[in-house]
Amino acid sequence: MAKKSMIARDRQRTEIAAQFSAKRTALKAIINDRSASAEQVDEALRKIQKLPRDASPTRQQRRCRVSGRPHAVYRKFGLARMKLREAVMRGDVPGVVKASW
Repeated sequence: MAKKSMIARDRQRTEIAAQFSAKRTALKAIINDRSASAEQVDEALRKIQKLPRDASPTRQQRRCRVSGRPHAVYRKFGLARMKLREAVMRGDVPGVVKASW
């Protein structure tokens, strides 16, 4: 089980990223716009740098829904490899069976 503080920190990052997502996309559009003047691009860069670091969605960590483990998490299931194996063994995941040959 992951530390509760790490799980809470990641949840807070998700909330902050959602809060600033509209502002970030608007500024990124100005930065990537070829017709924008150099002054406009510089101003947009300054504004985006003044946003909180956690406003960037790349700072979020994918975590297991059950244990909170940050590594070896399958996107399709949202579970870490160990919890996915346990769920498959119990038969909780439809269409997935343990390999045997």
